Amino acid sequence: MFENAPVNPPDAIFGLMELFQADTSDSKVNLTTGVYKDEAGQIPLMKAVADAEKILVQDTSGRSYLPIDGQPDYCNKAGNLVLGPVAESVHWQTSQTPGGTGALRVGAELLKNAVGIDTIWMSNPTWANHPKIFARANYNVQQYDYLDQRGVALDFAAMMGSLANAKSGQAILLHAACHNPTGVDLETDQWNELLKFVADRGLVPFFDFAYQGFGKGLDQDAQPIRNYLASGNREAIICNSFSKNFGLYGERVGGLTIVSPSEDARTAMQSQIKTTIRTMYSNPPTHGCAIVSTILGDDTLRASWETELTEMRERISGLRKSFVDTMKQFAPDHDFDFVMKQNGMFSYSGLSKPQAEKLRNDHSIYILNSGRINIAGINASTCEQVCKAIASVL
Repeated sequence: MFENAPVNPPDAIFGLMELFQADTSDSKVNLTTGVYKDEAGQIPLMKAVADAEKILVQDTSGRSYLPIDGQPDYCNKAGNLVLGPVAESVHWQTSQTPGGTGALRVGAELLKNAVGIDTIWMSNPTWANHPKIFARANYNVQQYDYLDQRGVALDFAAMMGSLANAKSGQAILLHAACHNPTGVDLETDQWNELLKFVADRGLVPFFDFAYQGFGKGLDQDAQPIRNYLASGNREAIICNSFSKNFGLYGERVGGLTIVSPSEDARTAMQSQIKTTIRTMYSNPPTHGCAIVSTILGDDTLRASWETELTEMRERISGLRKSFVDTMKQFAPDHDFDFVMKQNGMFSYSGLSKPQAEKLRNDHSIYILNSGRINIAGINASTCEQVCKAIASVL
C-alpha cells in the first residue's frame, strides 16, 4: 500500500536550504531561513543562555515527565512576558508547547473541537505554514488582502474591505509584530481600528507572536495584544515562541496563552488543552523551558538577555539602512526605502520569482521565490555582494 502514497513537494524554505547546502560556490549567501545570524554568519549563543545553562548543569535530579501543559513556573513567566500589566485583570493560562508552531497546532485543534470554530481568516501573504496548519485541522481558510500593488507596503483599506466578509464566530489570525513574511506591520491607529472591528464583528483573535522584541521592543511589540484585552475584550488566543528572541531554535520552546471571559471558562478551556496535548505529543520537553524560566526569574540574567536582544534588534535596523544605502549606489533608479519602514528580520523585497531564481542560479544568493529576504542573514562582508546581484536582476 505504501507505494500508492503521493510524493509531496519539498517545503518552500527547507527545500531551499537543501539546495543551498548542495551549492559548491565559495560565495553563496543564504537569506531564506528565519534565523538571526551575527556578523560572522553564525547563530549566536546568547550570553544569558550560556550562563543559565551553567546553572542548570549543576542540577543532578532525574528528568521526569513535565505536566501535560508544561512546567508551571515557565508557563507563568512566559504568559506574564506576553501580557504584561494586563495579566492582572484577565483570566488567562499559558501552556508550554514545542515552539510557536506547536502552539498554533494545539490552538487550532482547541478552537475546532472545543468551541466549534471552523473558519479562520489570515493575511495574504502569511507565513507559508499557517494555511497548512489550519487545513490539517480541517479549517476553512479564508484570506484577507494585505499588501499594496507593489507588494512592499500595507494596503489597509483593501484589508478592511476584504474582512467585511468575515462573520461572527469565525477566527482571525494576526501577526502581533514583525509580520512574516513581509516585515510590514500596522500602525497604532490601524491596529485600533482593526481590533475594534474584530470585537464588534464577534471574531476570535488568534495572535501569532513569534518575534517579541525584534520589532520595537518587548513591551512595544506586545501592545496590540495588551490594548485589545485592556479595552474590555476577554477572549483571545496567543501563540508565542522563544526561538528567535532567545536564540533557542532547536530547543522548540513556545507557549499557548488562552484568555477567557471567566474563571470557569478558563478552567474548561485548560482541560480541553490538556486533552489535546495528551493525544498529540503527551507533554513537552524540559531543557529549553528551564533555560527561559531561569533567565526570566533572575534579575541579572534577564538584564543581560534584554541588553543582547536590544543589540540584535538595533543591528537588524542597521542592516536595513546599509541595504537601502547600498542599493541606492547600484540601482539608483529603484526605490528601496520601503525596507526601512518594515520591521523584524524579514523584508518583502518586491522581487519576482524569476528574479529570485536568477539570484540563486547566477549568483548563489538564496531568497524565497516570493521575494522574501531575511535581512538578518546579511552582514558587512556580504551586503555589497547581495546588492550588486539584486541590481543585476532588476
